[in-house]
Amino acid sequence: MSATIELLHPRVAEAIRLSGIQVEVMECDPDLADTAAFCQHYKIAPEQTCNAIVVVGKSNPVKYACCVVLATCKLDVNKAVSQLLEVKRCSFATGEQTIETTGMQIGGVTPVGVDSMPVYIDSAVLQNEKVVLGGGNRSTKLLVKPSELSKLANIQFVDGIGIPR
Repeated sequence: MSATIELLHPRVAEAIRLSGIQVEVMECDPDLADTAAFCQHYKIAPEQTCNAIVVVGKSNPVKYACCVVLATCKLDVNKAVSQLLEVKRCSFATGEQTIETTGMQIGGVTPVGVDSMPVYIDSAVLQNEKVVLGGGNRSTKLLVKPSELSKLANIQFVDGIGIPR
C-alpha cells in the first residue's frame, strides 16, 4: 500500500516538497476513496482518519475555507465555521466548487496544497500520533503526524469545529 510522492496530485506533491513536511504516501483503490469504504477495506480506524471538507460562506464576495475533522466527527458548519468565516450562513461546497477552488475531487481533498483559502483543522486531530488525509486525488492517501501540518502557511488549528458523532 506504500507509494511514491509522484502519484499524488501535483499541487499536493509540490506543497510537500516546498514545506518539507514528512508524509507517507499510500495507494488506494479510487472506488474505495470515501472514508467509510477506505477504513473498512484497509483496516484503518476512523479515529485515525480525517475528512477535508470545503465550505462556502454565503457572503459577497463568497468566502471559502477548507476544514479538517476526524472521521468520527461531523463539521460544525452552522456555528463554528460560520463564526470563523465571519458570515451568517455557510454550507458544504458542491463537487464543482471543490474542484474549482482546490483542483481536487471529493474523496481526495487534503489541506496540503490548498493555498487559495484558509485551512481550519480541528484541534482534536492533534491527539493522534498519525492521521490519514486525502492525497489530492482518489487514488492516494497521506499518512502524516498532525504536527507536521503546522509547517504549511495557511493552517490554523481550531477547537470545536468537529462535533463527535
